[in-house]
Amino acid sequence: MRVLLTNDDGIGASGLQALRRALLEIDGVELHVIAPDSNRSATARSITTRAPLWVDEVRFDDGTVGYATDGTPVDCVRFADLGLLGERPELIVSGINHGSNLGDDVTYSGTVAAALEGIVLGIPSIAVSQQSLAREMGFRLDRRFDFSVSAPLAAALAAIVADGRLPPGTLLNVNCPAGSPRGIDVTRLGKRLYNDELKQVDDDGNGRRRFQIYGFDPDFEDEEGTDLAAVARGEVAITPIHFDLTAHPSLDAVRELHLEGALERILETVEA
Repeated sequence: MRVLLTNDDGIGASGLQALRRALLEIDGVELHVIAPDSNRSATARSITTRAPLWVDEVRFDDGTVGYATDGTPVDCVRFADLGLLGERPELIVSGINHGSNLGDDVTYSGTVAAALEGIVLGIPSIAVSQQSLAREMGFRLDRRFDFSVSAPLAAALAAIVADGRLPPGTLLNVNCPAGSPRGIDVTRLGKRLYNDELKQVDDDGNGRRRFQIYGFDPDFEDEEGTDLAAVARGEVAITPIHFDLTAHPSLDAVRELHLEGALERILETVEA
């Protein structure tokens, strides 16, 4: 089984290293690591299109080798898919992220984006995130993390997914709570309540001002069956995610807007 391990916290992150060691314990794993050379959190599905990318060989403390790039997490997956290390991977594992990726936050996450790129390319994928020991539910992360449960759990899930038991086009977004989990809950994405505000933090006196608009403690709807609610009560949340963003129930409602008439009027004006 050829596995690509990547993340958005950077190749030196302790979460990636814990997961790397756990994956190497699986029989038959051919593990490759391609990760950003530094933190790329909240880069979502951004890619690098306007410049070539550097790739540096990195030797880990056990003598094995990985590769660091100045690109994004999605770039890392593309490198592997396009043959940087030989044959394309059979499984993408992204993480372990330092901090949770829950609810609406997944749309910003570089960790989840790497896994999404996997399923876009037809490769089974897992994204794994770890809540800090402060048990925060927002963005103000404590710097203390314990991967002693999340790393072996992610490795066990990787072995299961590699057996083809996950529906095609579906990734698993895994969020582990701090401490000893009370169990595992298969969940849907929850609803994040953002408390962003526009806060001026500097003014150079020449018309140039500096603002902070993100990073204030968010809240969430504590709704049963969601990933946010599961982690809040100390359970591992496993959420299947796919890439189809189409609002299927809304297709008929949009058709009923009769937009053809607007187009006809525009064309009449253009042709006049």
